Amino acid sequence: MAEFAYNNKVHTGTKVLPFEANSGQNPRMGFELRKKRKYKQAEKFTERIKEVQGEAKAALAKVQEDMKYADKHRSEAVEYKVGDLVLLSTKDLKWQMVGWRSKKLMERFVGPYKVKAIISSNAVELELPTTVKIHLVVNVSRIRRYTSQVDSQQKKVPQPVIIQGEEEWEIEKILNKRKVQGKDKYLV
Repeated sequence: MAEFAYNNKVHTGTKVLPFEANSGQNPRMGFELRKKRKYKQAEKFTERIKEVQGEAKAALAKVQEDMKYADKHRSEAVEYKVGDLVLLSTKDLKWQMVGWRSKKLMERFVGPYKVKAIISSNAVELELPTTVKIHLVVNVSRIRRYTSQVDSQQKKVPQPVIIQGEEEWEIEKILNKRKVQGKDKYLV
């Protein structure tokens, strides 16, 4: 039944029924009476087949031409080398970023991480820290080339002071204090 339904529907690419393109006639339901045909019928049949196949070829050529325009907007894949710095998409890391409260405010890419090895044109192996618990081999659609920031955009992270073997930071001034879920938070 499904095969009959498929063969009895006009194909979008060829603009004719698939059964008609192959045999030159519409599919039978099984209850039509067969008529005896003469040789003239056979000649008409072959002419009809050639006509239908010509129309199908023309329709396929048009569809093929239309598909060329879709390829014009595609860009070439970025090729990475061993040692390149890349950013990793957080799309698959959402469960690891539990501390983040809002998806909207979460960073879209984290890193930079070094490319350790090129597996194929679609996959690279990264040097990831042990805190990122994903497979080291990543598809290239999940990474972006890292470009360093302009000096005015870079975040200046203060260096810690080591006191009795522990890292501590020197604070100039406490600007504000509030309680969040029972814990004190300070704005410095």
